[in-house]
Amino acid sequence: MATLKINDLHVSVITEDGDKEILKGVDLTVDSGQVHAIMGPNGSGKSTLAYSIAGHPKYKITSGTVTLDGEDLLSMSVDERARAGLFLAMQYPVEVPGVSVANFLRTAKTAIDGESPKLRTWVKDVNTAMEKVNLDAAFAQRSVNEGFSGGEKKRHEIVQLELLNPRFAILDETDSGLDIDALRIVSEGVNRFSAQGDRDAEGGPVGTKGVLLITHYTRILRYIKPDQVHVFVNGRIAEQGGPELADRLEAEGYDRYLSADKEAAAAQAASV
Repeated sequence: MATLKINDLHVSVITEDGDKEILKGVDLTVDSGQVHAIMGPNGSGKSTLAYSIAGHPKYKITSGTVTLDGEDLLSMSVDERARAGLFLAMQYPVEVPGVSVANFLRTAKTAIDGESPKLRTWVKDVNTAMEKVNLDAAFAQRSVNEGFSGGEKKRHEIVQLELLNPRFAILDETDSGLDIDALRIVSEGVNRFSAQGDRDAEGGPVGTKGVLLITHYTRILRYIKPDQVHVFVNGRIAEQGGPELADRLEAEGYDRYLSADKEAAAAQAASV
């Protein structure tokens, strides 16, 4: 059993006008075998959480801890975090002209495992992973994400997820820009990943993969069933609960959370 534990995390973004606090004390624990969904309006800090955990230099950790199996992730470099088992799927995957998908994937796999995969089996693994997400094998020879549609970029990230096989996946708005078919394909890839597991002494399933899924909308949660849902508002978790919380958000939206946050801010200002 592995655990990704976030404790009282405060994060600021570095701007030309100075540091601006985005996360204001986040506590969150994701165990292996679990899918946690983070939902919230624009600007609530969801993506900041993802990039801070992954080690983006734009974000400054001012206090708090993030550990993976008790190991301090925040003291690790970005590549060390990846080798420790962390994977980030970005909301806007970047293009890398001149670097083929095939070379990118093999280089990443080599860096994480510490040795190059055997070429014959690797080519077969890549083709199989691409076939699962309806990407033609010819994509392996194209530059990374260059000229890819939004859906192709997201499906390529699922290929990475399958081949690199991390312990924890942070998926930042993986459903952004996807049509119905692409949403289903990407969701199936996430479910394949999260369903991986071992067996306990009695032969029962024991999940070994954790997922932190960041999204605005509930539509992806029709395909990927979360164990927990967390509502982000103004850099904090405003509420958390089971899958039924996502259904309530679909019906009610975020207005009541935003109103409560404004009232709390006004009350705090009046008390100063």
